Amino acid sequence: MNVLIVDDEPLARERLSRLVGELEGYHVIEPGASNGEEALSMIDSQKPDVVLLDIRMPGLDGLQVAARLCEREAPPAVVFCTAHDEFALDAFQVSAVGYLVKPVRPEHLLEALKKAEKPNRVQLAALTRPAAEAGTGPRSHISARTRKGIELIPLDQVIYFIADHKYVTLRHEGGEVLLDEPLKALEDEFGDRFVRIHRNALVARERIERLQRTPLGHFQLFLKGLNGDALIVSRRHVAGVRKMMQQL
Repeated sequence: MNVLIVDDEPLARERLSRLVGELEGYHVIEPGASNGEEALSMIDSQKPDVVLLDIRMPGLDGLQVAARLCEREAPPAVVFCTAHDEFALDAFQVSAVGYLVKPVRPEHLLEALKKAEKPNRVQLAALTRPAAEAGTGPRSHISARTRKGIELIPLDQVIYFIADHKYVTLRHEGGEVLLDEPLKALEDEFGDRFVRIHRNALVARERIERLQRTPLGHFQLFLKGLNGDALIVSRRHVAGVRKMMQQL
């Protein structure tokens, strides 16, 4: 397996290169990259299988590099190598397969590299590509750009989508993210799993608990996972929601 080392500190690159060189079956692409822009260029030209990626670097940091790789059709596996353990959660939100804290121990490096061999490197791209591009049906995950980079949300954890101006808010079991996708496109792709309850809202069918009329005559839909909060159902969609609930 070809390994690209990305770190702005030459001594850190040299040490990692030495450690990888002592492992059978792994080849280090020399001289490595010293920043994010250089890393992306070398990934394009050298096509590494694995990237050992520092996080704190001038210019594009490691998380930003990993986020850009998530958008590619066949990204290499990413293993973060950093002196800062507080980025671990962020790292896995951009689909890193490993997270090593410096100084890297040889046994931990080998474990991470072995793990990097297992994932299908085109799987992430298939998950994040729109169905029309992938040609294989709806996505199983939704990708969102956040301050963490690219965050993947499993579709079965999504509670609702609500459109607000040019963005769509996706509410899921772990919180909220903003999507730069039209609500209509989401409805077309996931219409068998989500139902429109308002001109600006789609909710997960399996999350529906009950439809309730308020004293003022409005209709509210209660959903599992919202801790008692409810969404307004517009009058034009009430009949459709009722019919759908009868079929659940």
